[in-house]
Amino acid sequence: MKKTKLTIFISICFILAAGITLAQDIGVTDVNDIDHILPEQQRAKVMNEILEWRLEHIIPELMRREGIDMWVIICREYNEDPVYMTMVPEPTMAARRTSILIFHDKGDEGIKRLTGNFYGMGKWYKTIYTDNTKDQIVNLADYIKEQDPKKVGINESETWAFGDGLSASFKANLVKALGPEYSKRLVSAENLCVGWLETRSPRELSIHRHICGIAHDIIAEFFSNRIIVPDITTTEEVVWWIRQKYTDLGVETWFQPSVSIQRAKKEAAKYPDKNTVIRRGDLLHCDIGIVYLGLCTDTQQNAYVCKIEEEGAPEGLKNALRLGNRLQDIVMAEHQAGRTGNEVLKSSLQKAKAEGLNPSVYCHPLGIHGHAAGFVVGLWNRQDGVPVRGDYPLYYNTCYAIEMNNIYEVPEWDGQSVRMGLEEGGVYTKKDGCKFIDGRQTKLYIIK
Repeated sequence: MKKTKLTIFISICFILAAGITLAQDIGVTDVNDIDHILPEQQRAKVMNEILEWRLEHIIPELMRREGIDMWVIICREYNEDPVYMTMVPEPTMAARRTSILIFHDKGDEGIKRLTGNFYGMGKWYKTIYTDNTKDQIVNLADYIKEQDPKKVGINESETWAFGDGLSASFKANLVKALGPEYSKRLVSAENLCVGWLETRSPRELSIHRHICGIAHDIIAEFFSNRIIVPDITTTEEVVWWIRQKYTDLGVETWFQPSVSIQRAKKEAAKYPDKNTVIRRGDLLHCDIGIVYLGLCTDTQQNAYVCKIEEEGAPEGLKNALRLGNRLQDIVMAEHQAGRTGNEVLKSSLQKAKAEGLNPSVYCHPLGIHGHAAGFVVGLWNRQDGVPVRGDYPLYYNTCYAIEMNNIYEVPEWDGQSVRMGLEEGGVYTKKDGCKFIDGRQTKLYIIK
C-alpha cells in the first residue's frame, strides 16, 4: 500500500524520538570526563607522544636559558633520580643497574640525547656505552673530556628535592673519574630540574583540563545523595568510597583523600561523642588528588547537608563561598611573569585584608607531582613568606594548585567562624594569564 506523506512524516518522528530515547538511556546526552578514561596501552602511547615533544622542545629552551651545555642524570635501580622517570618512555618501570642520561647542546647541531645505560635506551637516546667491560662512570668521564663542555650540570641542590637526585657515591666516583680540571666544570642543574618538571607542553595543558574534569566528576558523585545518607554515612566511609572509585576507574592517588565536617556549635553539642557521622546542617569539605596520564590534580570543594524541609544552604555559608571566590580572584590577578612567590603572597594578602577578608594563601606547583617543582606562594604555616623557594619566579606554561582559605563569621551559626577552604587547578600562560584549568566551585553542593 502506498504510504501517504503524513504516514512517512509520523514514521520519521517515531524513529527520531526512539533514537533520542536510546541516546538518553545509554548516557550519550550526558557524557562526562570520567567516561573517557583510556586503557593502559593507549595511555602509554599518548604519554610517549607527549614525552617526545617535551624532549625535543623543552630541553633546548631550558638548557640555553640556564647556560648549561651538558646535563648529566645518574642514578640506579630503585634509587631513581626524581627527574629520571619523567624522561624515559613507557613502559619503563625503573632504572636498570646504573642508568645515565646525557643532554649535550652542540649548538647548531641541536641537543644530542645520549645514554650511558648498560642496556641502552632504544630510539630514545643514542648510546655512548659501547664497551661493557669499562666502568660506566669512567666511560661517561671519557666522553665529557672528549667533548670538552664548559658547564656540566649535575642534579645536586640544597633547595629543591627535585634537583638533588645525584647520590654522594655517584658524585664522588664522577669527580674521581673526571680529575681536578673537569670537576671544576660541574655545576648545579637544579633550575633545569625544576624547569623541566614545571613546564607543560600545549598538549599537556589541554589534557590537564580533562584530568581536572575527572576529579570534578568524582566530587560531584560523592557529594550527593547517591553516596551520602544524612545521619548514617560517615566521613571515613566516603573517603574509602573515593579510594575504591579510583581503583575502579583505573586512576591513582598521590595522597589519601579527606572529608571533614564543620558544624554549628548548637548542633555539635547534641553529639558529644564527636564521631564522623555526617549530620543534617553540616558543612562538608573534601581534599582529593588523582594521577592520570602522568599529571596530578589537587582539589578542595565544599557541600552542605540540608536539614529536613530545607532547600539549600544558609545565606551565611553561601556568602562564605562567595568571599572565598573573591580571594581566588585577588590571588590569581597577582600572578604575573617574573614575580616571585613571596611577592605574590605579600601583595595578595595586603589586597585581601584591605577588602575585609581574613585570608590564608598557600598555592603550590602542580604537574607531574602533586606538590610539584616551581613557583611557591606561601605555606599554611608561612604567611610571611617562604625562604629561598619563595624567591623562585613565575614562568609561562606552568600549572598550580590555587589553594587558600578565608575565615568568615556565619550569622546563622551565631557568628561562629567557618573556614572556607578552596583549591583548584590553575594554569599560567602568556596569552591568558592565570586561569582555572577546569573552572571552580561557585555554588555549594547540596545534599538533601
